[in-house]
Amino acid sequence: MDILLPIFIFLFGTAIGSFSNVCIYRLPRKVSIVTPSSRCPACGKSISPLDNIPIISFIMLRGKCRFCRSPISWQYPIVEIITGLTYLLLYLKFHISFPVLIHNGTSLFPVYAILCTSLIIIAFIDLEHKIIPDVITIPGILIGLTVSFTMPHITALNSIKGLLIGGGLFYVAAVLSRGGMGGGDIKLIAMIGSFLGWKTTLLTIFLGSFIGSIVGITLMVLKKKGRKDMIPFGPFLSLGAIISIFFGRDLIYLWLTLTFG
Repeated sequence: MDILLPIFIFLFGTAIGSFSNVCIYRLPRKVSIVTPSSRCPACGKSISPLDNIPIISFIMLRGKCRFCRSPISWQYPIVEIITGLTYLLLYLKFHISFPVLIHNGTSLFPVYAILCTSLIIIAFIDLEHKIIPDVITIPGILIGLTVSFTMPHITALNSIKGLLIGGGLFYVAAVLSRGGMGGGDIKLIAMIGSFLGWKTTLLTIFLGSFIGSIVGITLMVLKKKGRKDMIPFGPFLSLGAIISIFFGRDLIYLWLTLTFG
């Protein structure tokens, strides 16, 4: 059981990653994520369950549609692998309590699994389409606020502070930048704040800004981007939030130790 459960968690994560790919493709196009069934974007043929197995089907089909032989984007196995590994790491750090609702609050695994899945979907949509769908962030804010009443590590007040401080800072930045920051980023950081509280939200902003700056400077040095080219911030915020979930307390403690001794 000790060996089988982590394997199951990883496989379950890849299955969620497969569904995440559906969301990444359909949400920006305003298509239902429920119907119709999965189809090849090139030829429109319905994909059979055998050809829809996470990671394995991509390998077996050699990255091409069975019918029209059009290339299948590498995004599909990448999202499945990332989601599977994220779920596995969440399990290793937070474990799973059975039943999921325990006497002293809500198990952290399912809460952070929901948040991380949402962040992965948002990151890939923002990378391609430069948008962050409200259909993810607004329900995410409500979920974060709701679970804060039962979470053992965060109070409802801390959740509200995270939402207001994160969203407020980004709103001010959007006003000062005159459109340089979009409303999607404001709602994204508000969602993150509702799950993680104000301290970890500030850490998320720092990490996202730091990683984004490094990537932006690197792209400019390589002449892939110019100074005026827009680089979506959502993926960096999402990565910053995921890093904060795993290492937030340690990083905050390290900062406090280095700052105040």
